[in-house]
Amino acid sequence: MTAVKKTALIIGAGPAGLTAALEFCRRSSIRPIVFEASERVGGISCTIRYNGNRIDIGGHRFFSKSDRVMDWWTSIMPIQQQGDSHVAAISYHNQQRVVHTDPHLAPDVDDDPDAVMLIRPRKSRIYFLRSFFDYPLTLSVGTLRRLGLLRTIQIGFSYLKARLFPRRPEKTLEDFLTNRFGRTLYLTFFKSYTEKVWGVPCEQIDASWGAQRIKGLSLRKVVSHFFAKVFRVRKTDPTDIKQKDSETSLIEQFLYPKYGPGQLWERVAKMVCREGGEVRMGWRIVGLNVARGADGIDRITSVEATNPGGETVTVDGDFCFSTMPVRDLLKNLHTQIPAEISAIANGLVYRDFITVGLLVDRLLLKEKDGSPLKDTWIYIQEPDVLVGRLQIFNNWSPHLVADPSKIWIGLEYFCYETDPLWKMPDAELAAFAIAEVGKIGILRGDEVRDSCVFRVPKTYPAYFGTYDRFDEIVRYVDQFENLYLLGRNGMHKYNNQDHSMLTAMTAVDNILAGKTTKDNLWSINTEQDYHEHKDGEAEPGGVNEPAPDEGVAA
Repeated sequence: MTAVKKTALIIGAGPAGLTAALEFCRRSSIRPIVFEASERVGGISCTIRYNGNRIDIGGHRFFSKSDRVMDWWTSIMPIQQQGDSHVAAISYHNQQRVVHTDPHLAPDVDDDPDAVMLIRPRKSRIYFLRSFFDYPLTLSVGTLRRLGLLRTIQIGFSYLKARLFPRRPEKTLEDFLTNRFGRTLYLTFFKSYTEKVWGVPCEQIDASWGAQRIKGLSLRKVVSHFFAKVFRVRKTDPTDIKQKDSETSLIEQFLYPKYGPGQLWERVAKMVCREGGEVRMGWRIVGLNVARGADGIDRITSVEATNPGGETVTVDGDFCFSTMPVRDLLKNLHTQIPAEISAIANGLVYRDFITVGLLVDRLLLKEKDGSPLKDTWIYIQEPDVLVGRLQIFNNWSPHLVADPSKIWIGLEYFCYETDPLWKMPDAELAAFAIAEVGKIGILRGDEVRDSCVFRVPKTYPAYFGTYDRFDEIVRYVDQFENLYLLGRNGMHKYNNQDHSMLTAMTAVDNILAGKTTKDNLWSINTEQDYHEHKDGEAEPGGVNEPAPDEGVAA
C-alpha cells in the first residue's frame, strides 16, 4: 500500500517561503504548495524590470555568517568562473574551501549560462553637509577635516562619557545608540536619518531594534577596523568571500546574482516546480481553517485562497508556513481569537517603501580621481530632503543596466501608505525626486532620460506601536502545532534574507526530526554567528551583527 504524501502549504514566495519549499523537495517526500499573491517571486528580494533595466528593491548583498546559507546560494548559482580556472579557493576561519565556479555545474534548471554569482566590491558612504563620509565612519584625515576639530573633540569626550556613564536601563533606540557611539555622534549621524526612515523620534523606538540590527557595531569597532586596515591586523584573508570575522557593515566584498536577487529566487521557484512542488502566482490567502484534534491541540487543516480568476479555492495541508504580515494572518485565521491578541496585532506598525528609478547621463559627484562613483548605495543624511538612500545599480552589477553609457540609480523614500508622498501620482513623484537630488548637487534634472516609480507596502516591520507586547502573539500562535511563522513580516522581525532563510531551514529541520517546539525559530536573530553541527543543522550563537543588506539606519 502506497503511503499518502503529506503537503506543506506555504504562504508567500519570498526567501523564507521558497527556501522552505526547496528544502522539502530536496530532503523529503513532503509536497510544498506555495501561494504568492503578486506576480513576482522573491518578496522584496525580487528584481523589477523596467525598459531593459533592473531594480533591486532595497539592495541585497549576498553575504552571511552562515556557511549553510552561503553553500545553499552557491548550489543554486555558482560563483562566476575566474579567468581560466573552474575553482576558487575561499579562506575563512583558518580553513580553505574549494568552490566550483563552472556555471555548467549548477543545477540543470534551464541551462542558463548567466545563472552565476558575481564577486562584487562593497562601498557605501554617507552624504552629509554636501560631502562624503565613509560608512562606517573611519578616522581618516578627510573625515576629521569635514567634522572639524571642535566637533571631533566633542565626539571623543561624548563617547567617553557614554562608556563611563551608560544609560540604564536601555529602553529606547536613542539609549542604545548613545551608549555605543556617544550622544554627539548619535545626533550628528544617526538621529535625523533614522527618524527619516521610521517617521517617529528615536526615543519612541524600542531598543530591541538596535539589538536586532547593529548590536555588533560601535565606535570602538570602527576604530579597531581602521587600525586593522592600516596595519593589516586581521584574522582572515581580505579576499575572503565569507569574511566571517567581519562585522557586516565592515565587509569589503560580497556575492551578487548577475541579474539581481530576483534571478536567484526565480531559479529556485523553477527548481521547486521541477521537483514536484507548486508555486501558484496570483493566489491570495483569504482564510486559514482550524480544527482541534482528539488530543486537544489546534492545527491548520486547510487554507482558502482566491485564484487569478477570482474563484475561492480550499486547499488541504498537513503543515502551514506563513510569511504574510502577522496582522493579516490573524485577520484570516478562522477561529475565535482573544480580543487582546487581536488588539496587539491591529496595533502593529509597518513602514512602507518607494523606489524612484532614474536613468541619467551622469552624476555630478565623482571620485577624487574624476572617475564615476563606486558606491553601491549612499545614505542621504541631508535634513533638507526626504530621500533617504541612493542606489547606483551599475555598481551592484553592470548587467542591471541596458545602456552602459548611462547611470541607473534608485532613490529610496520611507513613508506610510497614508502619507501624501505615497499617494502622489508617479510623474509628480518622479519630478519631486529629481528636484531633491538636484538640490543637493547629485545630478542635473535636464540630464534625466527616463524614470519610474515602484511602491512596496509593509517593507519594514516597526519596533513601536504594540510591538512591546508581541511576545503575547508568539505564545498564542505557537499553540497551533503545525503553523510556522517565517520571514520578516511573518515574524514581525527585521530579518535580512539569510536570516529569513534560516528560519525556513530550521522549521523544515524540526518537522523532519519530529520536533514540535518552535523556540529555535525565534532565537534566530539578525546577524548572529551560526555554527555548523555535524548533523548539518545550523544553530544560532555568538554575537549579533549589523545588517548585511540594509545597513545601520534602514
